[in-house]
Amino acid sequence: MGPTVVKLELPCPSTVGNIALDPQPDWSFDSLLSELNSIEQKLKTSPLSFTKTQPRIISTSKCFQRRPASFVMRVDELEDEHPHMHSTLVKAQGFAAGESYFSDNSEDELSASNQLQLMDKVSLAEGELAELIDEKRLFIADDLRSQIVALESHLMNENKKLASALIQVEKNFEGRRELDRKLDMQYQRNVAEALDNHLTAVQRNHEHKSQIEERKIRNDAAIEDAKRREKAMQEERLRQETSKAEAEMQAKLAEKKRAEEAKTAALVAAEKAASTAATKSKSEAIQQQMVMHHLANITKQSQAAGTVIKGAESGLNLEERRINLLKDIADKNKAQGLGSTKDYLSHVSKIQRVLKQITGTKENVRKKVEELVKVFSDPSCPHTISIATFAEKMVFQCSNPNQLWFAYAHVAVVIASKVPISMDLLLAELNRVCIFTVPKFISYSKLAFNTKEDYCKAIGYKELEGGVLESEEDFVSRMELCMKFYGAVVQTEIEGVENIHGLKDGWAWVARFLNSLPANVYTALALQAFLEVAGFGLHRKYKSQFVKLLNIISGKFVSALKKKREGGGGGGGGEDVKMSKVVSNMETYIGSKKFLEEPVGRSFKTTLASHDFVPELENHNNFYGGHSQNYSNSNSRYFY
Repeated sequence: MGPTVVKLELPCPSTVGNIALDPQPDWSFDSLLSELNSIEQKLKTSPLSFTKTQPRIISTSKCFQRRPASFVMRVDELEDEHPHMHSTLVKAQGFAAGESYFSDNSEDELSASNQLQLMDKVSLAEGELAELIDEKRLFIADDLRSQIVALESHLMNENKKLASALIQVEKNFEGRRELDRKLDMQYQRNVAEALDNHLTAVQRNHEHKSQIEERKIRNDAAIEDAKRREKAMQEERLRQETSKAEAEMQAKLAEKKRAEEAKTAALVAAEKAASTAATKSKSEAIQQQMVMHHLANITKQSQAAGTVIKGAESGLNLEERRINLLKDIADKNKAQGLGSTKDYLSHVSKIQRVLKQITGTKENVRKKVEELVKVFSDPSCPHTISIATFAEKMVFQCSNPNQLWFAYAHVAVVIASKVPISMDLLLAELNRVCIFTVPKFISYSKLAFNTKEDYCKAIGYKELEGGVLESEEDFVSRMELCMKFYGAVVQTEIEGVENIHGLKDGWAWVARFLNSLPANVYTALALQAFLEVAGFGLHRKYKSQFVKLLNIISGKFVSALKKKREGGGGGGGGEDVKMSKVVSNMETYIGSKKFLEEPVGRSFKTTLASHDFVPELENHNNFYGGHSQNYSNSNSRYFY
């Protein structure tokens, strides 16, 4: 009977960790080793990730102990099918299953118990089964030790990684803390810098405020000083007026004693003065009529002998209308027997006294306007007498060298805003006294004038006592004063008060002047005087257009004066000197832009307003409104 093949069936689990422990029912030793190797490879890739640190060593000292051969089994029937398994000797060996309990003592005990069991007589199948079970236990114990070692190494690696991570976290924490420290220092530095800038700005602001306060204190001190000086001056003036009043009172008391005795003499003297004034007024009226008649004759003669009167037609028409209006009022006053009574003389003296008392201050102008309106509203004297007298005396005052053109112009504009006819009468008086205010110029002609004196009277020379004419210097000076007053009138602007003869009329006057009048000493002086006063206001309103107008004056009018001077047209001697002087003055005015500078005496108008010329509300109707209607009613027959 040949060798017998033993089939072993182990009572152990078929899988461990999803790994088949006994995929094949028939195992040989080599197939068992290959199966274990495959299990190790699967364990490496399994989720447990066990790492084998040592190769598998089948211990022969503990697992298998050689004994005297108990039995020898030869398998000959398998040689043909499995040549590599021929002459295989299976010897009984001891099993060391105690390795799975991780104790050497238990392993020895198990080996001893197995040896005791192997010493007993067993069958061949039981011996093979015991050997395989023991080998299986050894393999499992070896795998468990390998897994434990792998777990310990993995745990050590994880500990190292954790320590490295902790060190890295500590480093990051230190770096973060260092960065925070630097950022904190930078923030503190920025805060300190901003605080320093803020404190510097606050200190600068305080210094600026302190400077402003010091300047304000100085200004207040200066104002207080000025007020004290003004108050002292007022007190001194009041003291002087008081002393003067006391002296006048004493004089009145002394005179009162002689009042009864001198009453008759005073009446006689008053009658004599009234007759003298009437005679003088008549003589002036006669003289004016003679001049107007002579001018009319000149006009007639100029039509036959060439142009003598030079001027724009529109300006000459306005002059004629104003002169006729003045003449009509004078004729009607004469027809009514006015002009020689005591009331007339009293009104004339009042108006002349008010005009003489104008000083150019704001309060003074306001008071004088009130006084003039009261005189105009006096029913004892007709309005025509008051207005005509106002225009005549105003022109007379402005022809004196008192440099109060702006103050007089203010008074004239305010009165004209309520009594429009007063402006026409004022301009008529100006045209009569100064022909350049038209503008107009009369050329000398032997056919038109019998003598040189007649020509001088025609252009405005004033006849003095004894029939002697004033000097040329006086005439030129008076013409300049009249032109400055006219310039002050056209440029006067008062808030709330309409100037019925304002800047537009001043612009028209310059246009008529340049288009009609020749260039000579008289016309140049008149134009220069007008521009010195009205140029500032004209430039402020017309700006670049006024500059173009000055360029025309410089390019044509001044050039014509130079040509006349170079050609000897100035008359030679003193005339050439006057011509050179006026040319130099004109060039200086235009070249240095004097029109940008506010003329002297005009600045006080910036503080004047329309309400400064109007009394309290309860007296408003009696001041302007109440009499304005009366003026319109009484003078309507002269306007329309």
